[in-house]
Amino acid sequence: MDLIVDGRRVFAGTGGRPLEQDRPLIVLLHGAGMDHTVWVLQARFLAHHGFSVLAVDMPAHGRSEGEPLTTIDAMADWVAQAIAATGFPRTSLVGHSMGAAVALSTAARAPERVEKLALLGASLAMPVHPVLLESSKAGTQLTPELMTFWGLGRTSQVGGHPTPGLWLTGAARRLIQKGVGPSLAADLQACADWKGGPDAAARTRAPTLVFAGSEDRMVQASKTREMAKAIQGADIVTIPASGHMMMLEAPDATVDALNRFLGGKQ
Repeated sequence: MDLIVDGRRVFAGTGGRPLEQDRPLIVLLHGAGMDHTVWVLQARFLAHHGFSVLAVDMPAHGRSEGEPLTTIDAMADWVAQAIAATGFPRTSLVGHSMGAAVALSTAARAPERVEKLALLGASLAMPVHPVLLESSKAGTQLTPELMTFWGLGRTSQVGGHPTPGLWLTGAARRLIQKGVGPSLAADLQACADWKGGPDAAARTRAPTLVFAGSEDRMVQASKTREMAKAIQGADIVTIPASGHMMMLEAPDATVDALNRFLGGKQ
């Protein structure tokens, strides 16, 4: 479906069901250079288990209009506007990687809009390797190669996905290739520049669940635990045999943990 946010058209997947005001809203936020399709399995499950769901494309990503936003806080303010545009007073925010940083910042900057938080593959700082940052600015194909190699766990890179015949490495590389360009470069620079994690964590009061992939090489497990400890009352769940892209690598375990935390139908 389409929303209008700040005068621009924004696309959001709904998991195959229309939004219903009598169902709790969940907004899913993608990571750097990606789009709503990373959430396709989780969006569909949650939409059929008691929720209204919006998996949004950030500005200049996927099917959304606009220019790339250049800071995490600017993205958070945009998300608050997007929530208001839905007509729902509050939402649960689920974010992956950059999207998790945005979700945390949104909860700190617009607490009246956020019911619960689920943060996947994130930490209080989101440093980016200099080689990856430079390759993204140059628009080279090294970017998806690096992001795929570092982003998928070892188990995922040798097979074992629950979908028979799926080559997850190739699928992830193709997804990232679609985002190579100014939007991905802006996203990675925004992550590298983000210094607001500790303050946002200290200010957040929404019930929070932090997800760690047991094989995540982009965000170390120790950094994920630090984030969970910094957020009052936060819990942490570890997804086994998964790297940074856990919603693609371990979709069932990820959505089961999300559904339990969010209070969905079993």
